[in-house]
Amino acid sequence: MPKNKRTEWQVGDPAISVVSDQFCNPYTMDLMVKRKVQNLSKDHYQVFDPSGNLLLQIDGQAFGFNRKRVMRDPAGFTILTMRQKGITLKNKWEVHGGESKEKEDLLFTAQQSLAVSLKTSLDVFLAENNNVKKSKTCDFHASGGYSNISFKIFKSDALIAGVGVTHKFTWGSFCKGKYNFRVRVNPEVDYAFIIALLVMVDDNENWC
Repeated sequence: MPKNKRTEWQVGDPAISVVSDQFCNPYTMDLMVKRKVQNLSKDHYQVFDPSGNLLLQIDGQAFGFNRKRVMRDPAGFTILTMRQKGITLKNKWEVHGGESKEKEDLLFTAQQSLAVSLKTSLDVFLAENNNVKKSKTCDFHASGGYSNISFKIFKSDALIAGVGVTHKFTWGSFCKGKYNFRVRVNPEVDYAFIIALLVMVDDNENWC
């Protein structure tokens, strides 16, 4: 198979569990993510399955530096915490399990591939890959474009998930922070991990 040919993660491929095995399903998942700014400093994401069942919710700071976001299950139990790391040329996040800040609870880090880019470009490193030299190869990569806030997530050359903004919105509602994402997660891929990346990319690209 040519090296530049990208494939898709399919049924039968090994599970990609970053947050927890409980978020890996043996079938393709189509999710709806609703985002709404609650006030000048906070916003709220809700993740639903096709039947309208709430799966995940994310709260946190919509603007500012050193932002923190917390992902919870429908009952309010904390799954993970995302923290933006200060002012850097490349937007960087650290993600820990639960509410922890401890090194042993680190799940992954993510940062923009380039300080300045005309398209989405995010490199993701699993916890065990964070002590390697700066020339290290990322474990996952998200790429897409700024024009429609849509992107795809890859493990090596295999597509594991795709994200896009739904087209049923007005520019007025969009700039007020009210818009929806459609997310397709391939079989055996951790959807909580994918949603965390979505929130980071949305933060990086949100100009309204």
